[in-house]
Amino acid sequence: MSDLGKEYHIAGVTVRKVQEQYLRQVAPSFLYPAATVEEIEAIEPGLAAADMDDERETLVVSIHTWLVTTPDHVILIDTGSGNDKERPRNPGFHHQSIPFLERLHHAGVEPGDVDFVINTHLHVDHSGWNTVLEHGKWVPTFKNARYVFPRAEQEYYSSTASHNDVNIPSLGVYEDSVWPIIDGGLADFIDSTGGSFLDRFTFLPTPGHSIGHMSVLVEAGGEAAIFGGDVMHHPIQVERPDLNTVFCEFADQATRSRRRILELAADNRALYFSTHFPGSSAGHVTRNGNRFRWSYA
Repeated sequence: MSDLGKEYHIAGVTVRKVQEQYLRQVAPSFLYPAATVEEIEAIEPGLAAADMDDERETLVVSIHTWLVTTPDHVILIDTGSGNDKERPRNPGFHHQSIPFLERLHHAGVEPGDVDFVINTHLHVDHSGWNTVLEHGKWVPTFKNARYVFPRAEQEYYSSTASHNDVNIPSLGVYEDSVWPIIDGGLADFIDSTGGSFLDRFTFLPTPGHSIGHMSVLVEAGGEAAIFGGDVMHHPIQVERPDLNTVFCEFADQATRSRRRILELAADNRALYFSTHFPGSSAGHVTRNGNRFRWSYA
């Protein structure tokens, strides 16, 4: 699997995936604790080869950034898990050393070229490259960019309300990957109602996975694309939108948000850019009544 994805041209923007890493051998019973073995087995024949490990018993999950270029701006949507972070309670992301910025360079973008960084939410695997460690201090990676955060996420993760078992994997993220941005005066905030951004983007409130999760809609010239963040983690949830992951903190809201985005993607023939689907990570949702299907593009 390439570290740089194919280019997509839609709604007046160019989109390319910049890979951080793949997580392999993810047990379906871990990611979807409410699903039975029989339910996963019923879905498995419809999953693409890229969706599962070779033995077809465990899942593959991608972590990546979407590089979006418009005629006027360079935008990153979600920034992976980052290097050198202290994550002792989440060993898979602890003290990483991944050549992500080199991959961004190969995509033709240097950190100073980035105009906006959008975090759909502030979990460990979506905001890590917001900062880098320089001389023992966390500093903004993209020094010329405005960082756009959902306000509800900032308020929640800066408070003790977020200190619960579901958020153990993201302990330390606010302190090393969010606060340095705010402290440096580079942060802008999106209110819980969402709304328009720049000339063709709209923030769509999709809470549930996290308290203030936002998806991003891009529309122009009769075309549409959706950046869904963690509304879904794997194509399994296209087939079974009722299934929440172990990381979804507000279950009922998460299910409603997922169905809303699936309906929006299918009914508008939008190209869907996922944050964790493997393969190309981009594709289309189609529907037959209340049932949805996924195909990679």
